[in-house]
Amino acid sequence: MKDKTINTNKRKQIKKFNIIFLLLSFLVIIFFNIIGSYLFFRLDLTAEKRFSLSPTTKKMLRELDDIVFFKVFLEGEFPADFKKMRNETKETLDEFRAYSNFIQYEFINPNNPDDPKESKNIQMLLMEKGLEPTQLYIDDESGSSQQVIFPGAIVSYKGKEVPVQLLNTQLGASSESVINNSIQALEYNFAHAIKKITEPRKQKIGFLTGHGELDQYETADIIRELSNYYTVKRIQMSPQDEDFISFVNENPNSSFVTTDTNNISLEVNDKIIGEYVKLQLEWIKEFDALVIAKPSEAYSEREKFILDQYIMNGGKMLWFIDPLYASMDSLVNNTWTIGFSQKINLDDQLFRYGVRLNNNLVQDIKAAAIPLETGRISNQPQYTFLPWLFFPLIMSESNHPIVKNLNAVKCEFASSIDILDNENVVKTPLLVTSQNSRTLNAPVTIELNILRNKPDERLFNKPNQNISVLLEGRFESLFKNRLLPTAFTNVAKDINVMNESVPNKMIVVSDGDIIKNQVRTNEMKEIIPLPLGFDKWTRQTYGNKDFVLNAINYLCDDSELIQARTKEFKIRLLDKNKISKNKLQLQLLNALLPIFLVLIVAIIIIYIRRKKFTAQKK
Repeated sequence: MKDKTINTNKRKQIKKFNIIFLLLSFLVIIFFNIIGSYLFFRLDLTAEKRFSLSPTTKKMLRELDDIVFFKVFLEGEFPADFKKMRNETKETLDEFRAYSNFIQYEFINPNNPDDPKESKNIQMLLMEKGLEPTQLYIDDESGSSQQVIFPGAIVSYKGKEVPVQLLNTQLGASSESVINNSIQALEYNFAHAIKKITEPRKQKIGFLTGHGELDQYETADIIRELSNYYTVKRIQMSPQDEDFISFVNENPNSSFVTTDTNNISLEVNDKIIGEYVKLQLEWIKEFDALVIAKPSEAYSEREKFILDQYIMNGGKMLWFIDPLYASMDSLVNNTWTIGFSQKINLDDQLFRYGVRLNNNLVQDIKAAAIPLETGRISNQPQYTFLPWLFFPLIMSESNHPIVKNLNAVKCEFASSIDILDNENVVKTPLLVTSQNSRTLNAPVTIELNILRNKPDERLFNKPNQNISVLLEGRFESLFKNRLLPTAFTNVAKDINVMNESVPNKMIVVSDGDIIKNQVRTNEMKEIIPLPLGFDKWTRQTYGNKDFVLNAINYLCDDSELIQARTKEFKIRLLDKNKISKNKLQLQLLNALLPIFLVLIVAIIIIYIRRKKFTAQKK
């Protein structure tokens, strides 16, 4: 009877303890929830820190003041690797939502198998908005099939929309590598879209004209793409432009009213031009970055002075310069042509900033193909695509965010760049040729006949030639310790001529065709620009557009944001071959193993309870 009373008291004590423990647990949970409502933190236990956003991204998300809506077109029946990308995209957006209640998203399937007409209309609409389709080949037990997908998103904010391409294709890369690289860039792509669509002021990009640069059709695609994020204008610096004429005619201190600048005296001309230089400098400083796209005519000292002072004051420059003139148009009716030096008059300026563009052409065994007529059948020409050594394909291995995981960039008649010693400027090669490259000094004979013979690799003994270089630091003015022309001395005291720049950066590219899109002519004789990087002959798309966009983003954006592109983590895809061979075993394992483990645990618990109560009875 006494033992029974003791056991009853023990049970009451255990029951009381359990009730107190339960109440305390509830209080602790409530306490931490209250604390958590004021203090936000997340623990990322993944090996690659894939759920850790950059501080810049977190700050930007917390500062949102209205809904940013993502329409993601990654819904549907996909292979395992694309499903992985879809899930990673959702997890990235969920991570964004953890830092802002203004992030909303929806996953949409643009393909409706029940209504092909509606699917086609949706696809046309997405292409008009800037998303690029991808042909997906699906292999399963029933055979292979094709499907057009749009691996991208449309981001909207306060009535504005921007497209975001999520799939970063790479020439020759496996689908797993492409998916992995695309997943790594998710945070940057989304964060960059949010930053640009929410900025109250669009940054201004200027494309300089007046020196034989690429025309409006040849730069149409990159300008259209940049216009999604920036205000883009084509601007002219020539002294014969309309602004200059208007300024001269309205100048009250001059009786000069003619538009013929050759008929005015040197004194009056210098004075008028000097005043105009002052106005131009003030005007051009409004642009955050300037692009010089393949000029073919020389820049004057006045224009070089304006560009130099623009850089000294923090203006960003993206130079696409061809030291040699060479064109495939010259080979249409001939089997050979000559590549000769161009006098652009920018060599001394770029030399002062830290690089030298060489008067040569680069050849590379890793090159893009061009069509060559190799015969005729029924009077119809037959073409074979052969690698053209003057069109190097640059596969960047650099980890710099501008070119990291970038698709191959196609060059056309590129020259090499020498990097000069300058302790105040850091030089980073961005585009570099392969191990099998060489240079040919001007004048260069360009012959189509070289396509008929296999190149001798022993001659390609100048590897890793620089095609593009990033310069960062304090640049020395071209006009330091030099007498300014008369046109400048009159206004020098008013414009505060600087001999050294503020901390700044620029990118130099020794191939103007990298930013040039191809064009075609339709039946109405209208010129239709093609996407930048797309080759209408091989129908291959190269990474030229992404390179230019990344370059301008890097020059104009906060460097902290673009560092998000350096994030790396491994994608862990299932082995398709093992799945196919061991399908039944894997299915049984997944179905029966959890049940087996539950039974084992249950048996152990029953055994322990029996042993415990048996001991109490004794």
